[in-house]
Amino acid sequence: MTERKQLLIVAHAPSPNTLRLREAVAGGARHEDVEAVDVKVLPPLEAGPDDVLACDGIILGTTENLAYMSGALKDFFDRSYYPCLEKTQGLPFAFYIRAGMDGTGTRRAIESITTGLRWRLVQDPLVCKGEYRAEFEDQCRELGLYMAAGLDAGLF
Repeated sequence: MTERKQLLIVAHAPSPNTLRLREAVAGGARHEDVEAVDVKVLPPLEAGPDDVLACDGIILGTTENLAYMSGALKDFFDRSYYPCLEKTQGLPFAFYIRAGMDGTGTRRAIESITTGLRWRLVQDPLVCKGEYRAEFEDQCRELGLYMAAGLDAGLF
């Protein structure tokens, strides 16, 4: 019997569109072909260090706010950084950004914090930029599926 892995999705979803993206990530992660991964979805203000310490991989999601991540995701990092710093090195992660502009500052901020945590980026960041398009949901579904499938297969 295979040990089940835990995938944590911490994503800010302040609008119907961003909620659809978060649900698409979770839906992809819960794909029927992924057999040994449990998925936990939390908004950033409800997630904390205990959730990170209990997971085998994490997907972060945020809006682009003034060329930075959402305040809610920043708050999650503020509360989790030091309790996780020495205990989660190498944690596989991926992230997506819902960007009205280009997402550059948001991406840089997330990469800076996760580099400090020494987490391991296992997929290229997904930046859903510009006017909202339904294809963003397909891209988010794939992000969730690939992350969960990688955990399931023991790739990370």
